[in-house]
Formats: sequence, structure tokens, C-alpha cells
Amino acid sequence: TGTCAAAAAQAAATLLCRHQAVDSVDVSLPGGQIVRLPIAFVRATADGATAGVVKDAGDDPDVTNGSTVAVAVRRQSEGDEVFLAGEGVGMVTKPGLQIPPGEPAVNPAPRRMIRDAIRQVTSDPMAVTISIPGGRELAEKTFNPRLGITGGLSILGTTGIVRPRCVKALRDALSCALDVATACRVTAPVLVPGNIGAKAARARFALSPEQLIEVSNEWGWILDQVRSRDFSALLVVGHPGKLAKLANGEWDTHSSRSHSAVLFVRGLAEAHGQDLPSPHETVEGLFESLSPSARSDLGAALASRVRDAIETRLTRRLPAPVLLVNMRGEELGSSGDFEPWA
Repeated sequence: TGTCAAAAAQAAATLLCRHQAVDSVDVSLPGGQIVRLPIAFVRATADGATAGVVKDAGDDPDVTNGSTVAVAVRRQSEGDEVFLAGEGVGMVTKPGLQIPPGEPAVNPAPRRMIRDAIRQVTSDPMAVTISIPGGRELAEKTFNPRLGITGGLSILGTTGIVRPRCVKALRDALSCALDVATACRVTAPVLVPGNIGAKAARARFALSPEQLIEVSNEWGWILDQVRSRDFSALLVVGHPGKLAKLANGEWDTHSSRSHSAVLFVRGLAEAHGQDLPSPHETVEGLFESLSPSARSDLGAALASRVRDAIETRLTRRLPAPVLLVNMRGEELGSSGDFEPWA
């Protein structure tokens, strides 16, 4: 998005200052590369000019792929570029991010790229309004709401190029989430694998938005980050299909990089005297096959094993109670003291 915005800004400035409507522009990336991007449209406005670029994310599963990044520019009488949020671009509302509250969610590297792109055309300072039509709806599928970025998407970028299916991108987002939690004085964050755990946690505990962090599959990485931060406790909520893998020593829970949790949970059930005559394809199905009392016993035993694994990874620096829930959000078992979240 940052590279697209820089290209659109340069095209708009070219029309405003040189009266030329270009169909492509060359943009300098932070690493020194030059890329040429096609311009989807460029036109004059009442007080300046606007242009748009359609984002091509390649093989990356990016919610903004195919979106139009539009930039409107108008001359300023003095000073430097001023960045404004148009339709679909969010505003920062909480501390802890690279951009302070009250500013559009346009990160420092894209700001530099946009300034540099405009300087290829003119030295006049500009007011730069960035828009992404439909961005407000797309932002609901991103980390932005949990980071305190409201009203739309962020204009991101460090290298200017999307890296397909990049684990680093997820870790960067998780690092931001921890920064926001710290800046907002969260002392007891809640980690969940995804939506099932998030809904269950919200239903049971009074949580601030920045307190809840969706980890996806990066459990080893984020627990190492938590260990180095000044939190007093950690709560983990989620489905045992994911979280049981932690008890089995697997800290990247992606299905392509870890084993199914079924065999581990089945072994634990048998060790606790449960009779499981038929095989099960899923952990959910295994729990469903048990009587209520057996389900409760297995849930408690598994939650205890998951908790012990997490606290060991944290080198016993802070307590980490665990709550396991099924697909419907119903409790299967728990271990630890939940008082900090009561």
C-alpha cells in the first residue's frame, strides 16, 4: 500500500504541477530499487489533483489485493507534507504504534516514500489525502481494530514490496499489538489462537480491546516476546485442537508444520482411564464422544498440561492459566487462577 500511495501521489503531483497526465510512474523503494507502476486514473480536482493505483499483492493472501489506493494532493502555503486520512484509511487512536494518536495510519516508511515521490516533481509542500474505497470494511479483517486504528486500513511498508505469505508480517503485527498493550498499561494480556478463543474470552471476561491478542500459529515466538515484557499474568483461551499442540512441544501450530493433536489428546485420555474404542478425526469429535464427566476430566487434565508447557516456556516468570473451549465456545476444561481477569 505504501508503494501504491507513493506512485499515486507522484502522478497526482505531475498533473497538478506540470499539467501532464501520466499512465505510469517510477517509484524509488527504500532499498534503492526502482519499480514502475501503472496509474489507474488521474484527474484534476477543484483545488489540486488526484490519482489512483490498483494494488497487486501477487501471491500474498492480502485483503487489500485488487484495492485502489487513491491520493489527492493540493498545494500548501508553507511547511512540509501534511498527511490526511480519506475514505477507508484509518486513524491512530492509541499509543504504542509508530505513529502517534490523532494521526492517519500512514507509517513512517510510506510517508518518506510519498514525500520522495512528490519531490521528483516539485519542491512545493503538499497536503496529501490517501483513500482506499472499501477500506473501512476490509479493515475489520485485519489487526487494526485491536491496535486502536479506527475507520479503515493502514498504509504500511518497510521495503516497499510484499513478501508472499510472510511470517515476519504476522510477527510484526503481533509485536505492534504487544506495544499497544504495554502503552495502554495492560498488565494481564489474553492470548487466543483465533476467533473461537476470542469470542469465548470476550464472553467470559471484561477485556479491553488492546488486551486481547490473536496469535494465530506463532505461539513460541510470542511467548518469548511476552517473557521479556513487564506483564504480571497471561491468560490463554482457545480450542484444544490448537492448544494441545503446545503441551506436545509444538510451538508453531500451523497444520503444515505440526502434527494433528488428536493422537496426543487420545493418549492423554487413555492415560486417564478413558475408553476410546473408535478412532477420531478431530479433537472436537473426540471430546464430543465422551460423557460429560469424562469430558470434564480430560479437559481439566489437558488444560493443566498446556498451562505447564506455557509456564515452562516462560521460565516460570508469570502465571499463565488456560481455558479450553469447544467450537461452540463451551468450556471443556481449565487450569489456573483467573482472578486477574474476573
